[in-house]
Amino acid sequence: MSLRASVAACCLLTALPASAQIHPSPESLEGLYPGKAYSPYTQRGFPSKVYWGDTHLHTGYSVDAGLFGNTTGHDTAYRFARGEEVQAASGQPVKLARPLDWMALTDHSDGMGLIFDMLDQKSNIMSFEQSRGWAEALAEGGEASAAAALDLITNFSQGTIDPKLMAQYSPGSPIYASVWETVVDKAEEYNDPGVFTAFIAYEWTSLVKGNNLHRNVILRDNGDRAMQVEPMVTQAPIGSTDPLDLYKWLEEYEARTGGQALSLAHNGNLSNGLMFPTEQQYTGAPVDETYASLRAKWEPLYEFTQIKGDGETHPVLSPEDEFADYETWDAGNLDLTEAKTEAMLKSEYAREALKQGLALERKLGVNPYKFGASGATDSHTSLATADSDNYFGKATNAEPSPTRMQHPFTKTDKGAFEGYELVASGYTGIWAEENTRKSLWDAMARKETYATTGPRITVRFFGGWDFTETDLRARQPAFAGYGRGVPMGGDLRPAPDGAEAPVFMTYALRDPIGANLDRLQIVKGWIDAEGELHEKVYDVAWSQGRDPDADGKLPAVGSTVDLEAASYTNSIGAPELLAVWTDPDFDPAESAFYYARVIEIPTPRWVVYDSVRFGIDIPEAAETEHQERAYTSAIWYSPES
Repeated sequence: MSLRASVAACCLLTALPASAQIHPSPESLEGLYPGKAYSPYTQRGFPSKVYWGDTHLHTGYSVDAGLFGNTTGHDTAYRFARGEEVQAASGQPVKLARPLDWMALTDHSDGMGLIFDMLDQKSNIMSFEQSRGWAEALAEGGEASAAAALDLITNFSQGTIDPKLMAQYSPGSPIYASVWETVVDKAEEYNDPGVFTAFIAYEWTSLVKGNNLHRNVILRDNGDRAMQVEPMVTQAPIGSTDPLDLYKWLEEYEARTGGQALSLAHNGNLSNGLMFPTEQQYTGAPVDETYASLRAKWEPLYEFTQIKGDGETHPVLSPEDEFADYETWDAGNLDLTEAKTEAMLKSEYAREALKQGLALERKLGVNPYKFGASGATDSHTSLATADSDNYFGKATNAEPSPTRMQHPFTKTDKGAFEGYELVASGYTGIWAEENTRKSLWDAMARKETYATTGPRITVRFFGGWDFTETDLRARQPAFAGYGRGVPMGGDLRPAPDGAEAPVFMTYALRDPIGANLDRLQIVKGWIDAEGELHEKVYDVAWSQGRDPDADGKLPAVGSTVDLEAASYTNSIGAPELLAVWTDPDFDPAESAFYYARVIEIPTPRWVVYDSVRFGIDIPEAAETEHQERAYTSAIWYSPES
């Protein structure tokens, strides 16, 4: 009988006296437990928990949110995110199914706080014809207020807001300094290390003739450093719409305060080809090594999904991907002053940008688009709701009502974003050591993050050269993942002698109160010797009862959606999916990236819940089912690695 077997037998019969207990040497544990002690939960040197939050939420301090009717502020947003029941600006009670772990309130830096002076009709507001009209519309409420919000957005995007008005709500003014102090103080008040993290943040709202170039800025630091600066704005004369000037602000912030900051862009789908340039920036300046280096330095993440459409890919860009046409917004730019053309698409979506980054790296020596994945709501209601059955809309005028599906988000002679096209999305999962600003921010900076369209799916993704099925069977695959590979957001380590292709280990667990999983995929993009860019989606694990056909296509999982009851059942799909996958098309001479995508079984969209709860019809053109998903940050391979 072996020593381990004999000890086990003794333990079954009787408890050993203290003097007889065995204290194995560290060497004797080698090969048994990959941790540093018998207990696999002690002395871990890697992140072991995912923390859920929103990198992009607006309160009434954002002027457009306020004109749409949101008169709630930071307290409502933070209390709601922490799991408390609050009252929405529309007067309805609302509560999350589960609290979030962290939040970045990102009110628009331009005109921050203007709305509350409009509400009070202060003399400085009423002295300008433009803002007086907005204030009167706000007081009237309803459609008048919504129309005023759209008018403000149009004037903002076209650069026609009265500059004297904007000067009073811009850095350097006493009003603006007071508002920024409130933003910082409220984040400090609600930040509770280990329990709930409130980042100090804002949105730099670059809108070039209606083309979206917005970035969210998130600080790693506490209020003592944040109060040494004021946010970057876009409106003249002190602001700029050029991302290079935002990067200068970030550089100056770190130099002045000794702190750290990052930015992340969103809604390339509304930029009309400006978000991910490959030849020249919108200013006409070339996309050169300087641009590539600065963007790579300051933008470690990109927002893959949110209320205004999903940004992973587009069916025109990924015609072989059957899941590419998901919550697609492609009518035009943000204010629909210019219609979309097919040529714009390649500079708008995350997957294509990751591919173009490989080409720019070959050309410039730097990859500007080596970003990780995040998801957010971009809600302007102070409410971070991304669940389809608890969706409180983009703005207060789109909070639950019998008519919200019928009201377009934007409509011009160029096209429309219909009300029913708004998306209940999304959240960011962060793998971090603890729930603190430092730990979460550091994980964002190293891209150990993933995006979901709302469900809290748990996903791990590792890249290495020698993972095996045994690593998965151990039920502690993270030990092998970190020990012999790299996590999402990383670069593959150099290949050991004899390694022929990289091996990826990935696993996903369904949201505990959500839908089962349809399939687990790995998306690959690469550049060949001739400079041509390619992509391919591989199904690596799927729920039982299906086999790929002769062409390798996996049959659809089916649907259990009950439209009359706004429900579904988990009688199909799988609660977890896991795989160790070796790239069958690997060429060691070709740079490549890989990321995991998890697809749920079909569930009802938010319009179905509205239909059942209000007893109303759904517009014929509206999608009623969807397959929600998660996107991990990529892992990159370079021939030089």
